[in-house]
Amino acid sequence: MKKVFVAVTGSVLLLSASISMAGDAAAGKAKAATCAGCHGANGVSANPLWPNLAGQKDAYLAKQLKAFRDGSRTDPTMSAMAKPLTDADIDNLATYFSGLK
Repeated sequence: MKKVFVAVTGSVLLLSASISMAGDAAAGKAKAATCAGCHGANGVSANPLWPNLAGQKDAYLAKQLKAFRDGSRTDPTMSAMAKPLTDADIDNLATYFSGLK
């Protein structure tokens, strides 16, 4: 019985991990104009000091933006850029950048 429970639990976790965010990529693209200066017009940075955003997992991008916004992760530039973002803005940006290659 315990093995069945573990298998079912694992399936539920796998299922929930594969669900992507419900952001609006078009809205994210419009909001991403301010990101292009450092992270590149298509989310690919020309400077090795700034990470590529294109193709990153949407949940990862959202988590990092929220961390900059709430102060649990700090960087002078990113903290200031993330501070005014709403949850919807973050979901939209994450959806947009995760869809780029």
